Amino acid sequence: MNQTLVLYRSKYGAAKKYAELLRAQTGCTVCEAARADALSFEPYRCIVFIGGIYASGIAGLSTLRRHLGRLQGKRVAVFAVGASPADEKALAALKAHNMKGPLQDIPLFYGRGAWNEQAMTFKDRTLCRLLRKAVSRKDPGACEPWEAALMEAGGSACDWTDPAYLEPLAAFLAAERP
Repeated sequence: MNQTLVLYRSKYGAAKKYAELLRAQTGCTVCEAARADALSFEPYRCIVFIGGIYASGIAGLSTLRRHLGRLQGKRVAVFAVGASPADEKALAALKAHNMKGPLQDIPLFYGRGAWNEQAMTFKDRTLCRLLRKAVSRKDPGACEPWEAALMEAGGSACDWTDPAYLEPLAAFLAAERP
């Protein structure tokens, strides 16, 4: 039995896609984060949490916080999924915003996800359109990478998920093996 458990919270599917890709690569066990309360963490040595980024927060990270007591002695990692290209400055800000207190020493990995306004809730779609309108007033050369990605995606559907984003996480997991 593989000793890695992957918990994921996916609103539009990209986090789930990465969880399934990781299962295909490593043979790990995959479970929706909402079902974590019913799980036994005892058989697992590594726990990976995968969640989408929404308004600078990692969706479902509260599940990991809630179960930290049950994860003592286990290696834990977080894989965040966002629409922006990987950017060290943005990743540092994401870590500072989300990985506070008892989560601060947990490694954070990143993978670019997908964008499909047609699949979004009315609220999310409206917020994205308002944000895009605000960003459109900026000089394109002054845009942050996430702002450029927002403008690039526009109203179209884009899927940037790529198994290559999982390579650093897979190396982390492989280092755990005896």
